[in-house]
Amino acid sequence: MDRMRESVFAALGDLSGKSFLDIFSGSGIIAIEAASRGAQYIEVVEADPRKRAILLENVKISPVRINCHFMSAELFIRRATPKRVKRHFDLIFCDPPFTYKHKWELLKSIAESDLFYSGTILLLHHPREDSCSKTPENLTLTDSREFGRSIVNFYEFYALGN
Repeated sequence: MDRMRESVFAALGDLSGKSFLDIFSGSGIIAIEAASRGAQYIEVVEADPRKRAILLENVKISPVRINCHFMSAELFIRRATPKRVKRHFDLIFCDPPFTYKHKWELLKSIAESDLFYSGTILLLHHPREDSCSKTPENLTLTDSREFGRSIVNFYEFYALGN
């Protein structure tokens, strides 16, 4: 995980002033890394109640406030409507458990939400055996990096009709 995190953030570069969403946040280490690299507005989503205490403890060390949502990723994304979304994100990191069976449906629901704008980068961490050739039409796969038995896909959102 450390090698993956270092490589991903090296590829992203300076995050100064950027907004960052971490879906399936776990301990919050990815969000804290984003904060340490300059992200200014950060939200995390985690549904597992066993991870709540450690996540809340970890975000205390962040140099910027990290807003925590304790709900399922699906519910958070479903609620991402124009009336509810306070801001769009520059970067969205999605790291569902490897046993999660609905990664590609989740990708589609994010692509249909109001969490992004044209140019937002979405990163999806998944097991190598979970490959999918179908990408939502407003996403372009721009990079894919392998880390042992896992892959991080980099997608960029673009406005349809442009």
